[in-house]
Amino acid sequence: MRTPPRTLTAPLYAVALVALTAPVALAAPSGGPATDGGAEPRALSWTTTTVDADQSFRGLDAVDRSTAWVVGASVTGGRGKVFRTSDGGASWQDVGPADATGLNFRDVEAVDARTATVLAIGEGEKSRIYRTSDGGATWTEAFRNDTPAAFYNCMDFYSDGRRGLAVSDPVDGRFRIAATQDGGRSWKVLPDDGMPDSSGEANFSASGDCLTISGEQAWFGSGGERSRVFSSRDGGLTWSATDSTIPAGEAAGVFALAFRTPGQGVAVGGDFAAPADGVDASAVSSNRHTWRSGGDLTHLGEDVSWLGHRVVVVGQGGPVGGASVSDNGGRTWQRFSDELFHTLDCTSDGACWAGGGGGRVGRL
Repeated sequence: MRTPPRTLTAPLYAVALVALTAPVALAAPSGGPATDGGAEPRALSWTTTTVDADQSFRGLDAVDRSTAWVVGASVTGGRGKVFRTSDGGASWQDVGPADATGLNFRDVEAVDARTATVLAIGEGEKSRIYRTSDGGATWTEAFRNDTPAAFYNCMDFYSDGRRGLAVSDPVDGRFRIAATQDGGRSWKVLPDDGMPDSSGEANFSASGDCLTISGEQAWFGSGGERSRVFSSRDGGLTWSATDSTIPAGEAAGVFALAFRTPGQGVAVGGDFAAPADGVDASAVSSNRHTWRSGGDLTHLGEDVSWLGHRVVVVGQGGPVGGASVSDNGGRTWQRFSDELFHTLDCTSDGACWAGGGGGRVGRL
């Protein structure tokens, strides 16, 4: 699995494994304490449905209020599944590839109710990308990693829908990028000449959003020996890296990023070894390139998404987690729920969807 970096010692690996597989006791939505001491946010709460209790959901893409896709892995070793709703969550259909036993789906990028691309993570050939254009009735394997040391963690597409990038943990000291120019139908590994030295770093496939694209710029986050944000404006050929201000550590760093515009972004993270410690677990950028510390959280920040002018963050480490909201671009946060989710996506028409352990999906 790739929640923390590959170099975890056994105790920390166990922490991350619990975060992926442990059963979760559902908590009622809660207007928890405001982390900035201000007024409570406008009432927010989750409506939660158990779609498949054997799945741990860590990848989700919402198209609109009606349509969303969520992907996961079996906690008992069965088939990794892909589910889709097209009726606002009233029902969910298992539409994933049939040959997915043992696969760990961690990311999905959807165009609509019929077209989606999903990423399975893992070392070597376990890292794969599948694509459907008929709502999951059939799937085509578009990419299978053939480098034993590579481990792909997340992907995203440019707004034209044709170009996309996927990021792998470093190979020979540099993060590896795969790219598509045809909507995910085929992928090729890009040369790494333009990638800064990344020795000792890794991505986190905590939520499928460790890499994000806005406008013509792409970003991804890292953790491990350094906690940085990498950015590219030329389709993934060259990258620059800057400190994220989120603390680094063996199981710590940047877990997810989201941009309201190409110039206004939020990064979130934390430490899987200390999931209740959200100090300095967010960072903000107003110029695409440099980052400054955002507000503290009271839980991990595994995923983050913009909901209009507001920002929503979710996260879970074992039994510890919650959801928070910011009304000022991530400078301060207010916890509004104790519900436990790993992945999140909000849409332009005002809906937020989330996925988590025990096969649960929530709608805000």
